[in-house]
Amino acid sequence: MTSLDRFPLHYLAAFRAAAQTENLRAAAESLHLTHSAVSQQIRGLEAALGFEVFQRQGRRLALNPAGQALQRAVERVFAELQAGLVAAGQAHGSRAQTLRVTALPSFAQRWLMPRLPRWQALQPCITLDLHTGQQVIDLTREGYHVGLRVGRGPWPGLVSERLFHSPLIAVAAPALAHRLIGQPLQALAAQPLLDDVDVWRQWFAQAGLPVAPVVVANFNDAGVLLQAAEQGMGVALARELIAGDALLDGRLVRVAAQALDLDAGRDYHVVYPEGLRGDPAVRAFCDWLHAEVAALQQRLRETTAADR
Repeated sequence: MTSLDRFPLHYLAAFRAAAQTENLRAAAESLHLTHSAVSQQIRGLEAALGFEVFQRQGRRLALNPAGQALQRAVERVFAELQAGLVAAGQAHGSRAQTLRVTALPSFAQRWLMPRLPRWQALQPCITLDLHTGQQVIDLTREGYHVGLRVGRGPWPGLVSERLFHSPLIAVAAPALAHRLIGQPLQALAAQPLLDDVDVWRQWFAQAGLPVAPVVVANFNDAGVLLQAAEQGMGVALARELIAGDALLDGRLVRVAAQALDLDAGRDYHVVYPEGLRGDPAVRAFCDWLHAEVAALQQRLRETTAADR
């Protein structure tokens, strides 16, 4: 492999965009380059490394284990570099900055809040003004810099970066989960089920089971749903990455290997107004989010592999 002093570092931006979007055309659009230019840079990177970092699956790219390792390092480096740019700008201007962010309550409670101390440590001069709510806010009109949204996108007037696509998995509190692990999926139908009956129907249909599920409680917020599952009310279908921290620390346990993968209309995105595309604080926050997502995904993969 080429030594670092001669390594083509400019290829890493193309690699990072391709890893985030899993599509060369989308990566090219995010970098304002042509499809062929990004493809050439990815090939150049792999040639310099001496091994491939992607698995090609038609038009989709999927990181192989080597690519996953490189992505974690690249996201950390980009986050640190962006933090340095923000710090330099603040040192030059000698003033603090406020970053206004809006997010769904479930995302803020279950995913963002546990990570905010790390953001604060990286960016002590940026005050985070966090708004949570179920309603979609017009960022420009209401004066927000960043939004965390669930949907397909794009949203008019906003730059959209996909954070993650996370399938639905069945989770429960440890006492209930350990009674179900290893049992046929039909056993779930006899348990107290939480939330959307239509989604549960899709869950059982995917397994070829003509079950008419009955739910014992329904919720309009994923954070409350997960809290109910943690309290032992029943089995919930939850986004793996939203439930990720609870899975890692044992508050929730996955009860079946099956995952229900809905369409891209439920992907999580970070969005911001076109006019803030070059804003250092916005870029720092987005890069930090991508780095945190990559770190959680890796921890979940490692835990899953260890449990096999």
